[in-house]
Amino acid sequence: MDVKKIKVKPSKLKSMPVIGGVVICLIASMVWYVSTQTGGTTVKRNDMLFGTVRQGDLQVEIEGYGALRSDKQVLITSLTRATVQEIVLKPGALVTADSIIVQLANPELQQEVDSAKRELSQRKANLRQLVLNQKREILNESANFAEMEARYETAKVKLEAQSGLVKSGIVSVLDYKDSLVQEAQLSKRLNIHKQRTTALKLVNQEAINIQNDQIMQQQGQLDIAQNRLDRLTVKAGFDGVLQRLSVELGQSLTGGQEIALIGSVQDLIALVRVPQSKAQQIFIGQKVIVDTRRDKIIGTVSRIDPVVVDNTVEVEVALPDQLPASARPQLSVDAVIITDILVNITYMERPVNGKANTNASLFRLDDTNNYAMRAQVKFGKEAGRYIEIIEGGNVDDIFIVSDLSLVKNQELTIENY
Repeated sequence: MDVKKIKVKPSKLKSMPVIGGVVICLIASMVWYVSTQTGGTTVKRNDMLFGTVRQGDLQVEIEGYGALRSDKQVLITSLTRATVQEIVLKPGALVTADSIIVQLANPELQQEVDSAKRELSQRKANLRQLVLNQKREILNESANFAEMEARYETAKVKLEAQSGLVKSGIVSVLDYKDSLVQEAQLSKRLNIHKQRTTALKLVNQEAINIQNDQIMQQQGQLDIAQNRLDRLTVKAGFDGVLQRLSVELGQSLTGGQEIALIGSVQDLIALVRVPQSKAQQIFIGQKVIVDTRRDKIIGTVSRIDPVVVDNTVEVEVALPDQLPASARPQLSVDAVIITDILVNITYMERPVNGKANTNASLFRLDDTNNYAMRAQVKFGKEAGRYIEIIEGGNVDDIFIVSDLSLVKNQELTIENY
């Protein structure tokens, strides 16, 4: 026997709580969304940074960082191969021109000097020997000349005597003519001998000059060798400070290898790096305030490097001759370059992410300082940590300068705890 089954429908009353819960959630979500769009957000006063609008003159400043450098530097290098025998001074030591920094050693240079001295002594001895030989030769020529001159005088006297006797027949014509020929020959020989003696003196003097030139050349070689030997004693060369020592005891050096760097102490400059984006505002002659952490030094921009390195530009700052005791080479410093002075403007502390010549949405406090409403502000020029306000702010207005870019509300509530 078949039994008829009856299908029972679920009661609508049982599903009502579920539907109600869903509706309540949807309503709560809508209320939260509306409240976040139209309502306020609460922030703590101690977590916020505030800026007050002011009016007056403002310096346009560009901040940078860098270090003091010696305006005059001398790099000392090795003149030849050598070994570091002794290190006399270390970096940071004050030096004078005659201060010994390092003592080098090279036995070959000493041998070159000794050899050059011996060669020079030999050439000087050769010159003395040459002078003696020339004197002896001149004396011999002088003796021959005196003998020939005596023969000529004898022949001349004989000819004069025979010239009076030949007419009377006492002296034959043949003897007279023979005496005449001898006198003429001796006169010619005497003149030739005079010319020979003069030429011999010139030749001897030229030989001496050649020998002197050789001595001078050898003296030059000795001076070079002696200078190379003397340069093994490495001296500073001028008054300053030993900034860098690039050698170690026992190290073998090659020609031209760096030994030390000497820099002036008082003649200093500042090399400051500034952001590339602000470099176009800097010109030669602008005032710079260099901060050594103990003193502030007033300088001027003297050079702007055209090369960009790591998005920064190097600016050279000339410093006065008289510097405080805190100014030393290699000292890290901060600098502020004054590029302009804005007269009688409205300004405030620069908000986070605030940029020159842009518009920004900031929260401005009301009269109770407990609420802040969003306001549109138009910025002008930057001046270090300050920025010019062109529109949207009045004197004594207080703005929140903290980063609130994630807040979408139009109103903030400021809590005092």
